[in-house]
Amino acid sequence: MSQQLISLSPDLTRLREDGYEVSIEHGHLVVHGIPYVDAERQLKRGTLVSTLALSGNQTNRPDTHVALFAGDYPCDQHGKPIEKIRHGSTRQVIGPGLSVDHSFSSKPTAGYPDYYAKMTTYAAILSSPAAALDPSATPRTYRVIEAPDDSPFEYFDNASGRAGISHISRKLMLNSVSIIGLGGTGSYVLDLVAKTPVARIELFDADVFEQHNAFRAPGAPSLDELRKRPRKVDYLAGIYSKMHKGIVPHLERITADNVELLQDQAMVFLCIDKSEIKLPIIHALEAYQVPFIDVGMGIDIVDNALIGTLRTTTSTPRFRAHVHDRARIPLTDVGVDDLYAKNIQVADLNALNACLAVIRWKKLCGFYRDTEGEHFSLFTLDANHLLNEDAA
Repeated sequence: MSQQLISLSPDLTRLREDGYEVSIEHGHLVVHGIPYVDAERQLKRGTLVSTLALSGNQTNRPDTHVALFAGDYPCDQHGKPIEKIRHGSTRQVIGPGLSVDHSFSSKPTAGYPDYYAKMTTYAAILSSPAAALDPSATPRTYRVIEAPDDSPFEYFDNASGRAGISHISRKLMLNSVSIIGLGGTGSYVLDLVAKTPVARIELFDADVFEQHNAFRAPGAPSLDELRKRPRKVDYLAGIYSKMHKGIVPHLERITADNVELLQDQAMVFLCIDKSEIKLPIIHALEAYQVPFIDVGMGIDIVDNALIGTLRTTTSTPRFRAHVHDRARIPLTDVGVDDLYAKNIQVADLNALNACLAVIRWKKLCGFYRDTEGEHFSLFTLDANHLLNEDAA
């Protein structure tokens, strides 16, 4: 109930996203970690408490301007009590683990419009003398907050809140996304998708995480980890499950025999470099009406330097013909002369290929504005040029 109330009330959400230690305890709004100065001019931290006016699972306008406080009576930087807000000093037990010692009164002419305004006003009054003695003293502690049970994350996503885009990030709250192939590009796709509120992220790969993979994937495995030769899906799931609850590893390749595992996906990222095995997967995804994004890289050596292109091909139920009519996805083996086929990849190109694919997916979700609707793009490395075609 506490986390749900905070999530559904914009004023409480804003408090949490601004770094305040917010909780709901015994029907009261509680903000921990408020710095203040005591009579000995020592810096301490106390707790602000307020009654809550509610309608169901959302806050109303505060029904009182009075705030409660747990701690010594706060003073200014000279150790003199802050009399302008004094209201009363009586020990009061609100509930197990929550008691207050003082009450304060600071009432604006029109009252407080919401709990964000109320609690930040009192926090500023109490913490200003502390900041005068120690500029690092702030009520915005940004303490790590565990995410609610219904969140896909292990801890609260305050990055979206600090940027003011939480409402836009909700557009990415899809049921399930699959990543086929966890090599260089696929591992970076996972890194990016794991930071979105997708409920489940399905990983499909049967290969071992080898030493060369360490140089084209995010993170840095230890020598001992490489010696254990973990499977890619297990190694990467172990990393990203620390952040995202919905990482689901599948120690298998997607083929014509098991492609039905993808039929309920909201998006599929095809990150496999063996072109000849893609066709049955593509046909099945088209039949299932599942959107997918296929990535590819072509690398060559010219004048003792690398040149190449990064391809991003998008296929959605309303725009698919270009995949076949314009051969936007290679569906035959490229041959041994292609450097990419020899697993000579560069981490920054893998990461960029993944970024282009994830950005395209986010455009489809409405997270980013999409003015061209391109379903095919080609980045040329030496010219730093991005070509967009096949607009829907």
